[in-house]
Amino acid sequence: MDSAIEFSSVKKRYGPVEALRGVSFNVGRGEMFGLIGPDGAGKTTAIRAICGLLHVDAGSIRVLGKDPVTAHRAITGSVGYLSQRFSLYGDLSIDENIAFFAEIHGVRDYRGRRDRLLDMTQLTPFRGRLADQLSGGMKQKLALACTLVHEPQVILLDEPTTGVDPVSRREFWKLLSQFLASGITILMSTPYLDEAERCSRIVLLHEGRVLALDEPGALRASLPGTMLEVLVPSPREALDRLRDPGGLANAQVFGDRLHVWFDHDNAAGAAAAFQQAAARAQVDATGVRAIVPSLEDVFIAKLSVSQEASAP
Repeated sequence: MDSAIEFSSVKKRYGPVEALRGVSFNVGRGEMFGLIGPDGAGKTTAIRAICGLLHVDAGSIRVLGKDPVTAHRAITGSVGYLSQRFSLYGDLSIDENIAFFAEIHGVRDYRGRRDRLLDMTQLTPFRGRLADQLSGGMKQKLALACTLVHEPQVILLDEPTTGVDPVSRREFWKLLSQFLASGITILMSTPYLDEAERCSRIVLLHEGRVLALDEPGALRASLPGTMLEVLVPSPREALDRLRDPGGLANAQVFGDRLHVWFDHDNAAGAAAAFQQAAARAQVDATGVRAIVPSLEDVFIAKLSVSQEASAP
């Protein structure tokens, strides 16, 4: 695979905190790649390192074949970065913000590009509005337009849809699909596992460690055994009973139901084992069926294995 980003055994420490613990992954050119994990997983640190905004303690990083720290100026024109927080100028209009970012990247003939981006992001009718007066979704679309005005080969998005309403999230993903189709490489971080499904490959991170790296479908298929979806009247109360005295360690609440994992390839055997545990715990299930594991199921399972392996 022709790599746009190479991240090899990277370590980064902030005092006693290990933000990255030997993290490795490659992002192919024209790929949408996801850094997936909860707060504190190391996602923002990884993206800032790729941008060349901080020095790592060990390992190596290459962006388009260059070191992002020592060759920072050489890759600046080829990389776009959208930060976790809205970082544009609130007292400038949409047009003025895009013009400012174009000019600091040395792009002089940017007006045609700006107009196309405004059209794609549906911001043309609001181009004279100050950035501070935009909704959350419109701010993110403006930030994306500013990130792309200098036509980078790679864009880095740090949790771009956090705090954005569902409709704006859908519109934002539609835009990303259009840019991906044009050949741009996209690396994005997100805590949302439903968004991870849109990436061609993902890396699951937890406390600076890699739990897994693969295509979303392959990760779901990699979970052995059987996942059961269980309908119960009070999921949290049922979960407590199933764990003690039911003895089921691999059970989690998912909305108004439970997901219970068994090391049984046979769904009937898993269902029978659950019924035995439910009888011990005095839990009445109104429905039990085998399901395909979600990425959240995979993340929890991988995390459990990792914690068991690192336990003294």
